[in-house]
Amino acid sequence: MPGLVTAGLILCLVISALGALVNEASALDIASLWHDPYLRHITGFSFTQALLSTLLSTLPAIPVAYALSRRQFPGKALLMRIFAMTLVLPVLVAVFGLLAIYGNNGVLTGVLAMLGWQGSFSLYGLQGILLAHVFLNLPLAARLFVQSLEGIPFEQHQLATHLGMSSWQTFRFVAWPRLRQQLPHVVSLIFMLCFTSFAVIMALGGGPKATTIELAIYQALRYDFDLAGGAILALWQMLLCCSLVLLSQRFAKPLATSSQSITSRRQSQFDSLASRCWDWGWIGLALLLVLPPLIAVILAGFNSQTLTSLRSPGLWQAVFNSLRIASLACLLAVVGGVAILLTSRQWRLRHQRWQADGLDLIGTIILVTPGLVLSTGIFLLLRQFTDAFAAAFWVVIAVNALMALPYVLKTLSQPMLHVAQQYDPLCQSLGMAGLSRLKLVEWRALKKPFAQSLAIGFVLSLGDLGAIALFGSQDFQTLPLYLFQLLGSYQMDAAAVAALILLTLSLGLFSLVEKLIIRTP
Repeated sequence: MPGLVTAGLILCLVISALGALVNEASALDIASLWHDPYLRHITGFSFTQALLSTLLSTLPAIPVAYALSRRQFPGKALLMRIFAMTLVLPVLVAVFGLLAIYGNNGVLTGVLAMLGWQGSFSLYGLQGILLAHVFLNLPLAARLFVQSLEGIPFEQHQLATHLGMSSWQTFRFVAWPRLRQQLPHVVSLIFMLCFTSFAVIMALGGGPKATTIELAIYQALRYDFDLAGGAILALWQMLLCCSLVLLSQRFAKPLATSSQSITSRRQSQFDSLASRCWDWGWIGLALLLVLPPLIAVILAGFNSQTLTSLRSPGLWQAVFNSLRIASLACLLAVVGGVAILLTSRQWRLRHQRWQADGLDLIGTIILVTPGLVLSTGIFLLLRQFTDAFAAAFWVVIAVNALMALPYVLKTLSQPMLHVAQQYDPLCQSLGMAGLSRLKLVEWRALKKPFAQSLAIGFVLSLGDLGAIALFGSQDFQTLPLYLFQLLGSYQMDAAAVAALILLTLSLGLFSLVEKLIIRTP
């Protein structure tokens, strides 16, 4: 019942928002839009940048992941944690770090100028978009590939060693079948993330030649106040996203499971100097990609304007708004996710798989309805009844909660099902239910995935720029919007301080939420 109520509310919100979009777009001649060169250009650019970003992120991630799976070194656990953090790292923090390294006044430009290089390089446009997407997504792809490689049974490595396989033969016959299974999942995920990317395009693109559909929606609503144009672009974006999701499910297949032993140990007697150099080379390139921008954010935050920036009331008001929105959004996402999973779990235990899958699918509807599209629909819906900007605070919370909901469902789904499968008979025999079961069984077994889902939801909301870009104003800003405005006005020292605070809050609170909940007895 709680899952049905939650799913019903989500469906009502999404259908109402889409209804407002359709109503607003009905005045347009859709057939003539198909021949609109601007629409074809932004559609083509959206696909092009997403395809290039996916290729540049995925292909190098394969040798990086293979190298990480074969090598052990001090700090590897920390590196893997940093790789995992790129999923929730605020995009504008990444953009600021990349500008500090590769921008016109960046470290790399300065070093090259000292060596006598007279050329110029602009981070704005397609090249900057690709670099930012690779920075954000290559570590994510590598981590997913590493998880897949770590699932290879030890017996397969042992057999490869007994047969005297070389490094290349081991990769081809042992590692590649696993990577090939994971590849469609990784490619589809990264392509969707890049196709619906907003903050990166807004910060590094935005010109006529580097505009995506998502950014065109924002420009139509925010600057041109072209509601019908924004609505038709939003519907076009959603149609493409639905098609991409269906296409990815067509090629993605479930990973095979194995009952054989799994271990990270590797045989080293055939480990040659060339393979060691190859592996360390790829690990070094990954470190060069990920670490310098993050270090630059930290170092740039301590500058001559730091104390002045810290005394700015606007900064702390933005921090306060961000913390309020992130706290409420992550709580809403976790409560909604648990409600959906409680119902779908019962259906799965009764072998009602289709009903359970359908309920979970409603919770992940935001994956085919991007946040900016949903925000657009809610904006059009609210303006019929009230001042849409007056309800901005709650709209941003609702959209951020929906954006975090798929990650909450993914994190909690399997652990909650396993707990029910393992302890349901015992609880029924002891007559344990309600709060006693929640305290003695569910909480003890699930507090770690709960902590992870809370932390992910919190940091995703904290760094979001999509909904707040549409509803924000001078009187209502979050920290990402405040940082974006500083970057746009070239106040780089103040932006550095804001980026450092955003990075510290994201990483610090992510770790703090996990530790506080996991250590709770």
